Amino acid sequence: MGTSLKGKHVVVAGGNSGMGLALARDLLTQGAAVTIVGRSLAKLQAAREHLQACGTPQLEQADVSAEREVQDLFERIGQLDHLVCTAADIGGAYVVLQALERSALERAMNSKIVAPVLLAKYASPRLPAQGSITFVSGIAAYRPRAKGVAVAAINAALEGVVRAMAVELAPIRVNAVSPGWVRTPIWEDVAGADTEQMLAAMAQRLPVGRIGTPEDIAHAMVFLLGNGYTTGSVLHVDGGHRLV
Repeated sequence: MGTSLKGKHVVVAGGNSGMGLALARDLLTQGAAVTIVGRSLAKLQAAREHLQACGTPQLEQADVSAEREVQDLFERIGQLDHLVCTAADIGGAYVVLQALERSALERAMNSKIVAPVLLAKYASPRLPAQGSITFVSGIAAYRPRAKGVAVAAINAALEGVVRAMAVELAPIRVNAVSPGWVRTPIWEDVAGADTEQMLAAMAQRLPVGRIGTPEDIAHAMVFLLGNGYTTGSVLHVDGGHRLV
């Protein structure tokens, strides 16, 4: 049985929507103290209202890809027990290679490589030896599709970061969850009007017969936070996508 998260302080960067919001709900329900970090104050406030039945998270506005803002963020937050980053700005990078703009590539890299590195840099001195850091990679690193060159590369790179950090920051544990196709707002950027058709087609392919939910991924992250013997690992929560 994993370590209880009751009373633990968990910082969730990207916790104002999708998988991060589902995680914040799980954590508050378990009695954890949760700080949600996001760029948009309006989205942060909407998330707190959404979560009010479970508890009241602390809100922190910051661009986690900007080093000074990350440094200031953890000076305000102080001590924490666990860090999770679910933030991602990758919608613009899901294009055919010839149409890929450097600005979209840089935004995606900043959100999924630069931000995790900066967060770990400034959070790790404030984490206890039993603390942990959890990131989110993704199925694109294993089952890439057309238009997915940038995202496949970024997810694979992030998993390399996880393994290196697990060694360097030990005994702090560092892991990643690798989701498959999950119904989150990012699909509106990726597929637009074709979203429902694409998700339905994938659901028919998957061994589990359905698309993932943010709650599926949140449960996996809760496991990684509480399991003190897991580090340097990638937990695949993809409905069997790697098999088909």
